[in-house]
Amino acid sequence: MSERELAKAYNPKDFEDKWFSFWTKNDYFSARVNESKTPYTIVIPPPNVTAQLHMGHGLNNTIQDILIRWKRMCGLNALWVPGTDHAGIATQNVVEKKLHKENKTRHHFGRDEFVDEVWKWKEEYGSIIIDQLKKMGCSCDWQRERFTMDEGLSHAVREVFVRLYEDDLIYKGKYIVNWCPRCGTALSQEEAEHEDIDGFFFHIKYPVKGEDSFIEVATTRPETMLGDTAVAVNPKDPRYKKLIGKMLILPLVNREIPVIADDHCKMDFGTGAVKVTPAHDPNDFLMGRRHQLEQINVMNPDGSMNEAAGDGYMGLDRFECRKQVVEDLEKAGLFIKKEAHQHSVGHCYRCNTVVEPYLSDQWFVRMKPLAEKAREVAENGKVTFYPEKWKKVYLHWMDNIEDWCISRQIWWGHRIPVWTCGDCGEIMVSRDELTRCVKCESESIVQDEDVLDTWFSSWLWPFSTLGWPGENEDLGHFYPTSVLSTAPEILFFWVARMIMAGLYFMGDVPFSEVYLHSTVRDKLGRKMSKSLGNGIDPLEVIEKHGADALRFTIVSLAPIGLDIKLGYDDKQNDFLTGSRFANKIWNASRYILMNLDDKLNRDLDSIDRDLADNWILSRLQDAIQSVIKGFNSYKFNDAAMALYDFIWHDFCDWYVELSKIKLYGNSDRQKESATTILIFVLSEALKLLHPIMPYITEEIWQKLPHEGDSIMIAPFPEIRKELQHDEAAKNMALIQELVYNIRNIRGEMNIAPEKKVHIVIQTENDQLSKLFGDYEPYILMLGKVLSVKITESYAADSRSASSVGSGYELYVPLEGLIDLNVERQRIEKDMAKAEKEIEKASKKLSNDKFLANAAQDVVDKEKEKLTQAKDSLEKLKKNLSVLS
Repeated sequence: MSERELAKAYNPKDFEDKWFSFWTKNDYFSARVNESKTPYTIVIPPPNVTAQLHMGHGLNNTIQDILIRWKRMCGLNALWVPGTDHAGIATQNVVEKKLHKENKTRHHFGRDEFVDEVWKWKEEYGSIIIDQLKKMGCSCDWQRERFTMDEGLSHAVREVFVRLYEDDLIYKGKYIVNWCPRCGTALSQEEAEHEDIDGFFFHIKYPVKGEDSFIEVATTRPETMLGDTAVAVNPKDPRYKKLIGKMLILPLVNREIPVIADDHCKMDFGTGAVKVTPAHDPNDFLMGRRHQLEQINVMNPDGSMNEAAGDGYMGLDRFECRKQVVEDLEKAGLFIKKEAHQHSVGHCYRCNTVVEPYLSDQWFVRMKPLAEKAREVAENGKVTFYPEKWKKVYLHWMDNIEDWCISRQIWWGHRIPVWTCGDCGEIMVSRDELTRCVKCESESIVQDEDVLDTWFSSWLWPFSTLGWPGENEDLGHFYPTSVLSTAPEILFFWVARMIMAGLYFMGDVPFSEVYLHSTVRDKLGRKMSKSLGNGIDPLEVIEKHGADALRFTIVSLAPIGLDIKLGYDDKQNDFLTGSRFANKIWNASRYILMNLDDKLNRDLDSIDRDLADNWILSRLQDAIQSVIKGFNSYKFNDAAMALYDFIWHDFCDWYVELSKIKLYGNSDRQKESATTILIFVLSEALKLLHPIMPYITEEIWQKLPHEGDSIMIAPFPEIRKELQHDEAAKNMALIQELVYNIRNIRGEMNIAPEKKVHIVIQTENDQLSKLFGDYEPYILMLGKVLSVKITESYAADSRSASSVGSGYELYVPLEGLIDLNVERQRIEKDMAKAEKEIEKASKKLSNDKFLANAAQDVVDKEKEKLTQAKDSLEKLKKNLSVLS
């Protein structure tokens, strides 16, 4: 092939890897401090080192790459910081499962050796998702790749812990936490995902001491009654007023517990009497504090019952204990009934184990002082949310924020920088490793066993990745970052906390705009997951269709504020949209390059331009405007579809076809005009499309006459007002309407594609007559027309098909084009089919039972069928009358 020739068939495998290597080799992704350029910064939401690329990653990283490539082409100093998260619980689980296959546990190694094992795993497997992101074409500054446990970020984490502790914003205390017995660690509120499950209310008799009476208590967790320290009632509840202050005998345990009055109790919920277990329920914990109740923990960290539960229950799993308690209550005559009850239960976000509200010593961050300013910047617009609905959700969370439990009982992570002296009891919080007590100089000191929550390092990401807490040029130039693109489900986990951290430690917001992208679902609207087996592997799509097809498809299907429904199977392959679009661009570009003259004149003003030329240049300006508007407003699907419509329809289907008139004509000047416009429009369209489809645009652009070494550093198109041409747009629209009408008649009358038609245009409008006359070659080519007759009056043959346009009537004589008898039979057959469909749909829609029982979308489909069948029948009747 010559250097200007494209391969005959579009095959992304031929060039995608080639161009990524070219970009990285030439350092195009790198950003350095440059005070003469406006900075534009994005920090990647760091994927877990355990992660494999999924469609959520595919969408979010395509969005970020679009923004970065666009801003880079616009001349900004665009930096996209990459990196990964150590993912404490998830990574430890992966390594522990690997050891389990070798019949080992972490305890076989001890803490230090186990952590070494995790580091080895991370070095071997932790970069997999980074390699996959590169395969997608992500133009991060890969030389700046960070990891939440690298030396610099670990230093930042320790600095933040110590500062917050010194500012009395970190404390340790007993509190009810969400505890995962499977992972053996505390979880934050957001990490305990609630699901509605079918359970039971167990009704139990609590005997009143010294009386032949009882209080009926209903609970969903009877095993925790072993740790009850009171029964609470509403002080206004007339059923229990006389019992307030009396003692009850706790069933099975025979411990005396009081009846207390508390406004928390709802008189209309359950029996109105609530068992109080301060060590196993967050509301009971607070109630216990108000009434100075004892806190009795009856469970071990693994979810089994401990010695405080009593000899009959110690060692039982919590759910086994539940069954045993109910059996024992029945034997004692203290069990009343069990009734079905659906309720919300927390599950571990990592392993889906039912979490246990559990009293333990944990480290916490006081969040309310941090939340005040973070709320204010959302209210005053310093941080803007896209879609705007998420602002309300964010503010609601800020108004109801609780202290953040930051300690985790695992070994992989940032160890809490707190030491306790075994001799004098001194507690030391330090930025540096300690080997002796600062008070008594004893070497008998022990560091806290816990590690910090994974999110404690992630909330520093926008500034820790730029070198904080040290002062440096990067931090001053690239912070605050520009936009954060991420998933809605981590609005609280991560986004809100980053805003708090940025304001507290940097004195400024970490980003000014937050884009919360669509959730990718399957065709049934279900979230993609391993358990459902409905996920789509982006690498499989790339292998089959290429990265560009993947990127274009997911972006074009992602309207702001709505979820994506993706299909990828034998019945429906949505990625064919992107693949076919790429193929269309390839074939049109190949045609243009085959007709390219080396003496190309790039000056648009020095060539003769006709209607089609001015029209396509004007439509190009519309496309530029739509793309820039779409990118600016985070409506990436609008930008993608504007490009799709312009390139596929306006450029390929219309202008490229019309260009053949000049290219295959006898005028060198007209040929020069056509090639100049074709190359200019194609080049500008490729630059517009490059942020979305980087590979194919680079491959084609390199074949075109161009300035510079890569399309990714070429200037992004700007609107040129002198090329906007309203009159050309208006006149071309009239010609397009006429061609559409000719094509419709050809289709409705079943005229063979290879047969050309004669047409008659009847109009009294002189301007229309001149327009259609001047551009008769357009009509001949695009409508497959043999001759055009323009007249003020026309006595139409009874066997002419007709159509009414804007200011004219169109006639197509059918004699000699079709076999009238055969065509009449075809139309009559189609009419019978339409009448049958009308009868069938009408019967259903007049059936009250169908209307009452069918889903609304089913009813709507039947109505649509009826309307379409009626419209079709009318057209068929009209066509038959022409042939009769």
